Amino acid sequence: MPTPFDIVFFGGTGDLVMRKLLPALYQAHAAGTLHSGGRIIGLGRRDLGREGYLKKVEESARPHIPNLETEAWHTFCQRINYLPVDAENAEQFHHLAALLGAEAGQNSRALVIYLSTAPHYFMPICRHLAAAGLNRPATRIVLEKPLGHDLASAQSINTAVAAFFREEQIYRIDHYLGKEPVQNLLALRFANRLFEPLWCAAQIRAVEITIAEELGVEKRGEFYDQTGALRDMLQNHLLQLLCFTAMEPPLSLGDSDVRNAKLNVLRALKPFNAYSVRADVVRGQYNAGQIRGENVCGYREEANVSPQSLTETFIALRAEIDNPRWRGVPFLLRSGKRMAGRLAEIVLHFWPEAHPVFGCGGSPNRISVRLQPQESVKLFLQMKVPGTSLCVHEAALDLDLLKIFPERRADAYERLLLDAIDGKLALFMRSDELEAAWRWLQPVLDDWAARQPEPQPYPAGSHAPEAAIEMAAACGVDWRNR
Repeated sequence: MPTPFDIVFFGGTGDLVMRKLLPALYQAHAAGTLHSGGRIIGLGRRDLGREGYLKKVEESARPHIPNLETEAWHTFCQRINYLPVDAENAEQFHHLAALLGAEAGQNSRALVIYLSTAPHYFMPICRHLAAAGLNRPATRIVLEKPLGHDLASAQSINTAVAAFFREEQIYRIDHYLGKEPVQNLLALRFANRLFEPLWCAAQIRAVEITIAEELGVEKRGEFYDQTGALRDMLQNHLLQLLCFTAMEPPLSLGDSDVRNAKLNVLRALKPFNAYSVRADVVRGQYNAGQIRGENVCGYREEANVSPQSLTETFIALRAEIDNPRWRGVPFLLRSGKRMAGRLAEIVLHFWPEAHPVFGCGGSPNRISVRLQPQESVKLFLQMKVPGTSLCVHEAALDLDLLKIFPERRADAYERLLLDAIDGKLALFMRSDELEAAWRWLQPVLDDWAARQPEPQPYPAGSHAPEAAIEMAAACGVDWRNR
């Protein structure tokens, strides 16, 4: 039975709430997975009133909802309210407490408070929430990234929020963990005896994890120029995919056991040193080029980007997990903007056959787990080509997950919002996990700050800078680009 809830959005008029969070809640509402008495409260600085806020929701959120049903939208909007609350105005938090009432955040009714704001507001918001009596037993605080820009700032955020809320009340969100194919990695590995003996260094030559985007920085030039691909994509999304790919079997699928297994991977990552930062990390920046036949400008010509910017729009990195299962296996992580296509994929490259009896054709086996643009699992095998010669050619066993499971599935934010309402923490990051990721990457940030290296250029519409291609080739891998 759905959990009764109140969900409060700080930054309630912002882009994330309008494009992602409200549409996700609408889909849950239309599917009947929200409690009928659940309420949604948007907060913002302006005194819009409920009608003014609903008008903005109509204009800004509704266009992002496919297959909208008018009646479902009407009943969904009845859940929505609005309150002007400034993150630094303590008195207005008491108005929020009065609107929510005494029941919200007690054991029978979840109170989800989503901080879709800049991180420097986290401390005053949490302090004022506590002062207004809203740090109740069933209150969950959802923290949207960026969760720091280095180790020290991540630790500062953790300390600030922990001063007012227990760790089990804090939900650090990474929407990639809400994607069905990411969770399917656990089922693929641990529910199929076939794969367990193959998922190790003795069988796997390299692991490749890619998140590629066709889009540039769009209207986020000012934000992105202070962030870059390492902070925006690698520290969170790519490392989470690495953890799910490489983790040992958790003791259970419970909150602590899954997160303990991921933490063990992060702690086993081989540390960087002055040499390995320069040998195993490639940062790039896109120049002018073509995307699907359309000319696009280079990063330094984008709006609100410095013409001398050293910010990376591409990052590739070679990592090694120093434990018995993976020791010696290169993990190649890659993410970039303005690349040749939209792609999120994990590929495990097996070692070549040691004693080949077929003298022509063939290539090593691979397993591909694709998250986007279409969800699939493929096992690439060598099969004999018809005819009199004994030649082999690659063929794929292709599981199209959307065809196998055609029923509607919750999107990433929908799944994670429902988990937050239900108090499920397994797909959210814990404080020690967040800090372990930043601790591993801190030497890279320190080296860049000291040297100020020029990013390697790559044309918009290409796959990677040449140095990244060479780094993968040294591991016996060609980046998968389709």
